[in-house]
Amino acid sequence: MTREVPFTPVTPPPAAVGDVLAHIDTPALLIDLDAMEANMALVHQRARQAGVRVRPHGKAHKTPALALRQIAAGAQGLCCQKLGEAEAFAAAGIDDILVTNQLIGAGKARRAAALAGRIRLAVCADHPLQVQQLAEATAAAGTCLDVLVELDVGQGRCGVTSAAGAVALAQAIAGQAPGLRFAGLHAYHGSAQHLRSPAERQAAIGGAVARAREAAQALAAAGLPCATLTGGGTGTYAIEATSGVYTEVQPGSYVLMDTDYAANTPDEGTPALSHALYGWCSVISLRPGQAVLDGGLKAFATDHGLPQVLHEGWRVDGISDEHTVIVGSPGAAPLAVGDKLRLVPGHCDPTVNLHDWMVAVRAGVVEQVWPVSARGAMF
Repeated sequence: MTREVPFTPVTPPPAAVGDVLAHIDTPALLIDLDAMEANMALVHQRARQAGVRVRPHGKAHKTPALALRQIAAGAQGLCCQKLGEAEAFAAAGIDDILVTNQLIGAGKARRAAALAGRIRLAVCADHPLQVQQLAEATAAAGTCLDVLVELDVGQGRCGVTSAAGAVALAQAIAGQAPGLRFAGLHAYHGSAQHLRSPAERQAAIGGAVARAREAAQALAAAGLPCATLTGGGTGTYAIEATSGVYTEVQPGSYVLMDTDYAANTPDEGTPALSHALYGWCSVISLRPGQAVLDGGLKAFATDHGLPQVLHEGWRVDGISDEHTVIVGSPGAAPLAVGDKLRLVPGHCDPTVNLHDWMVAVRAGVVEQVWPVSARGAMF
C-alpha cells in the first residue's frame, strides 16, 4: 500500500496573497519569482539547445507548486532523493519521478511498487539485494518499476565501480521482467558541483563522462542499451549536457541558488544564475554596531557557511538556535528595531527543509504562498 503523506503545516502561513514585504511575518522563506523564472529559463534553454532533458531535483525545494512550474517550463518530471518525497510530489499530481537513491528494506520496496502503479517511477540500485526486494514487491503488487544502475563516477559514495559491475547488475534487473525494467544509468558526480573553477569542474566531469561512456558501451555490447544516462547538477549541468553521453541532467539548486553556488566561477558561455531564495528576518534588538535578528539555526542551514545579510555595511557575526547577530562597519546603513532584512542562505536545500512555507514574491508583493510539502527527514 502506498504511504500517503498529506501535509498540514503546524504553523500558519507567514503571509497572505497581496501582502507587501513589510507585512510578511518573520522568520520566513522568500522566493523571488522573477529571479526564479529567469534561472529556470536559462538552464532549460541551455539543455534544450544541447538536446538533453532536464529532470530537476526536488530535494532542493521540496515544494510541489514549484515543481509543477518547472514541468510547465519543459522539465521531464522530477528527481527526488527519498521515497517519501516522491510520494508527496505524486500526491500533488507529478507523474514521472526518479528517486536518485537506493531503497533497502521490504517496506520501502512495497511502497515503491504501489507508487509505480500510479505514476512512472524509477529508482536506483547498486546491489543485488535491492533488486531482489523490488522484484518481490512488484510481483506481489502486479506493477512495473524502472530501475537504473547507479555508477560511481567520482563521488565515492554509492554506485557500482566498474562497467562489468554495471552489466552484471543490469542483467539481474532485466531478469526480473515484467516487474522490473532496466532503464539506464545514474551517473552523478556530486562533489564536482562545488569545485570553484571551470577547469576543476571540467576535469572532474571529464572523468565522469569517460566512466559513463565505458559503462554504456559495455551495456550495449551485452544487449542492454542504455536508454537513459542521467546525472549532472547546478554546478556542472552544461558540461554533461554537451558531452554527447548524457541524455538527461538533474540540476536542483538552480531555481533557488545560495552563497555556496554563487562562489563558483561560471563556465565560459554559461550564464550566471541569480539569487532567488532569501531568509526574511526582523531586527528584534539593537545596540551600537550590532543588531539581533529573529532567525537562527532553525531558519538557516550553516553546513556551507553563514548566511549573507543584504544590508549595506552589515555582516553576520554569529548564529544560535533562534538568533542571528549581525555587526556593522563604520558608516553602515542605519537600522532600527522592527526593520526587516533579506539574508542569502549558505546552502539552499537544508535551509528550505527547515520551513513549512515558501512565500513567492514578485516586485515586493506576495503572489503565492506554497506549503513545503516534502519537508522533513523523509523516509
